Amino acid sequence: MSETNSAAEVAAPHRYTAAMAADIEARWQDFWDAQGTYEAPNPSGDLGGDAELAARPKKFIMDMFPYPSGAGLHVGHPLGYIATDVYARHQRMTGHNVLHTLGFDAFGLPAEQHAVATGTHPRVSTEAAMDNMKQQLRRLGLGHDRRRSVATIDPDYYKWTQWIFLQIFNSWYDKEADRARPIAELVAQFESGERATPDARPWSELSATERADVLGQYRLAYASDAPVNWAPGLGTVLANEEVTADGRSERGNFPVFKAKLRQWNMRITAYSDRLLSDLDGLDWPEAIKLQQRNWIGRSEGARVDFAVGDDAITVFTTRQDTLFGATYMVLAPEHDLVEKIVPAAWPEGTHDVWTGGHATPADAVAAYRAQAASKSDVERQAEAKDKTGVFTGAFAVNPVSGEQVPVFIADYVLMGYGTGAIMAVPAHDSRDFAFARAFELPMRCVVEPSDGRGTDPAEWDDAFASYDAKIVNSSGEGISLDGLGVVEAKAKITEWLAARGIGEGTVNYRLRDWLFSRQRYWGEPFPIVYDEDGIAHSLPESMLPLELPEVEDYSPRTFDPDDANTVPETPLSRNEDWVNVTLDLGDGPKKYRRETNTMPNWAGSCWYELRYLDPHNGEKLVDPAIEQHWMGPREGMPHGGVDLYVGGAEHAVLHLLYARFWSKVLFDLGHVSSSEPFHKLYNQGMIQAFVYRDARGIAVPAAEVEERDGAFWYQGEKVSRVLGKMGKSLKNAVTPDEISAEYGADTLRLYEMAMGPLDVSRPWDTRAVVGQYRLLQRLWRNIVDETTGEATVVDTEPDEDTLRALHKAIDGAGQDMAGMRFNTAIAKVTELNNHLTKAGGPLSRSIAERLVLLIAPMAPHIAEELWRKLGHTDSVVYQDFPVADPAYVVDETVTCVVQVKGKVRARLEVSPSIGDEELEKLALADPAVVAALGGAGIRKVIVRAPKLVNIVPA
Repeated sequence: MSETNSAAEVAAPHRYTAAMAADIEARWQDFWDAQGTYEAPNPSGDLGGDAELAARPKKFIMDMFPYPSGAGLHVGHPLGYIATDVYARHQRMTGHNVLHTLGFDAFGLPAEQHAVATGTHPRVSTEAAMDNMKQQLRRLGLGHDRRRSVATIDPDYYKWTQWIFLQIFNSWYDKEADRARPIAELVAQFESGERATPDARPWSELSATERADVLGQYRLAYASDAPVNWAPGLGTVLANEEVTADGRSERGNFPVFKAKLRQWNMRITAYSDRLLSDLDGLDWPEAIKLQQRNWIGRSEGARVDFAVGDDAITVFTTRQDTLFGATYMVLAPEHDLVEKIVPAAWPEGTHDVWTGGHATPADAVAAYRAQAASKSDVERQAEAKDKTGVFTGAFAVNPVSGEQVPVFIADYVLMGYGTGAIMAVPAHDSRDFAFARAFELPMRCVVEPSDGRGTDPAEWDDAFASYDAKIVNSSGEGISLDGLGVVEAKAKITEWLAARGIGEGTVNYRLRDWLFSRQRYWGEPFPIVYDEDGIAHSLPESMLPLELPEVEDYSPRTFDPDDANTVPETPLSRNEDWVNVTLDLGDGPKKYRRETNTMPNWAGSCWYELRYLDPHNGEKLVDPAIEQHWMGPREGMPHGGVDLYVGGAEHAVLHLLYARFWSKVLFDLGHVSSSEPFHKLYNQGMIQAFVYRDARGIAVPAAEVEERDGAFWYQGEKVSRVLGKMGKSLKNAVTPDEISAEYGADTLRLYEMAMGPLDVSRPWDTRAVVGQYRLLQRLWRNIVDETTGEATVVDTEPDEDTLRALHKAIDGAGQDMAGMRFNTAIAKVTELNNHLTKAGGPLSRSIAERLVLLIAPMAPHIAEELWRKLGHTDSVVYQDFPVADPAYVVDETVTCVVQVKGKVRARLEVSPSIGDEELEKLALADPAVVAALGGAGIRKVIVRAPKLVNIVPA
């Protein structure tokens, strides 16, 4: 400590300093915990409490589930948490019973990889990370109801994750009723003959395996051979979001291949239309809704069958009007029909460019499939890349023209969209056009160009695509589309196809079923066992939770990263005592084998809002009355859900889509009253930081970089600077602990909220934090004597200027907090505090108290301390937020600018309610305006009361 600082503290021992802030903050955090200040009572159940508080209007506020990283928090992480805390505090002060808590999405690959590297159980490192994060968050003064906090790794929690999985497994989607129903009701339909089996045999004649296969075609959770992203170097299957754009694993940077493996899937596609239509009832950013709509990708068109020998290639097309222009077909390399249609030898007359230089079609197809398997979907879809492919040796029959068209495989066609097959109309599709040029394939114009290029595609530079043109060259046996517009042609050809049983009008979706298996240890075990015939059976609820067993090796078996011809071996499969069990599932003891995959880390975050409501209920997922109270539909919330959900836009699609799907299944089965999990969604921006790199491109410690003459230097070497993410690996992370230690948590809270609008990204600047620190010091000095530590307020009435400043701040800051405009709310409180500082003298008690209440949601620790110094013995948390007096909010006068020929000639102080006519008279009578006109006539007077008069001389 310097002599100057020491002397200052002796002279003013009760000055607001970092040390005092630390003391105040720790004391009030202990007080809140001891008093249960933030415990929100339920209307019933084991979390009941204050009846008066429970009777208030509810407000359920949530942050997106954090993952407890071993690296702890940097100052970018709490941005959203502080924002929801400020909002929650304001809502409590405006008369609401607020449910606000925070749990942990604690399963995940990082903890498992740490376990693999160190031999430490993932639970140990995960719980240590959670404890550290809880301490960091507590230090920020976040008002969470800690009784409600959950972690997905707790067996008491994942018991219900497993239970929900079984509800989905034991359900099917009834298209006629447009909802999920128990699978037992489907079985009853098969047994009674109300619903026919696929081959029309009576249900009683089907074997147990056949019945299981039939039901598997309906179940909302089912196992199938699915195309997956297989990373041999990690020994696990990856979700699309875990694969980089260059086809490598996000973690470890291993090659990722397309493979077919037996996997669990969720039939989310059954809900495609409801997932789309219900977006209209949600208060979400339009950009997020658009991303969801695009991901679901609804499109109307037709299914068309192209015969190939005894088989048929089914395509989905939105341009069935161009069928006569289909001159070849393309299958995805993974398509099931590829191997069936490949002949032993090349047909006579096969072009050399079609064969890829291979002696047989089988060789060509095998080589191309291997090549395609090493590419990501993004690479395969890249518009600029050269078109590649190979002829299968087979021909299909165009159903309208009867022509034989060659069938290719090419990587630009994916199994993830449509049927994994396309009819190629190269004259009217740019990708098909490029492919046809590369492989010397014919093109036929069937949509008449309107740009003067003519109808011979051989003379074109690119395809011609139009929905507003006539159909040409499209006549065949029994049908002609010539002369029709696109809409009419579509309708006519669709009817013609349906009448012949070779197609029908249909709707297609980009959305695929959700791959729900991972070959990992650290995840929820599936509550599924298999009998000796391989039939899957669900465990009864009495056997839940099915807990993770101990294993000696946490890593899945890894392989040569470049060897795609391998299959996963999971850690769980090595524990034979756990895998092979004898169970009585209702028909006597039998031997079973457990499922050895685990659920993906998405599972636990699909329903956690429900567990927050009733976290200790061991008998039910959630008490219906409690769920109805906090999340049930009501006016303005037709689907129910959480009142406010805050998190990053990076979860725009997958997490939100999955959570919506689970909510809808639970709603259909009668377990919840809300068909949507989150009514209002708000995406906070990101706190960024400067990244400094040396000549090698390696990040250097940002805290050690010096700025000299506009350049940046590290240890004598010039370094570059760019704005980017904040993180440990970039050596630019600043922890909230550091800032809290230097200035106090309230200062950190204010700074993060004052940096700019919450929904935009902003750069961190440690040097700017001191501005909010000084605000709190001035606030403290306005109320507390720094020598005695006593409040200096007086019981006198404030002057009118002060009342106007106060009520304007109350009105503006209150509206801003309700609208989550915290930066402008802080600006208004700062303006008021500056007014009081300049006015000097002791504050009126009524002013001081309302000033404290005004800042309490944003700086709760200092507000509690000042509230106590003002003589109150109760917490500031549930005090009423100040109410503005409208008489003081409206200015007595406003300044009206008077312009002549566009130049300001006068300023008038007028009433805010003055009318146009009266304002015009005042302006024209002003001496300065009269002088500026110089006797000239007036052509026009434009009046915008009360702030502008513009005079145009004749």
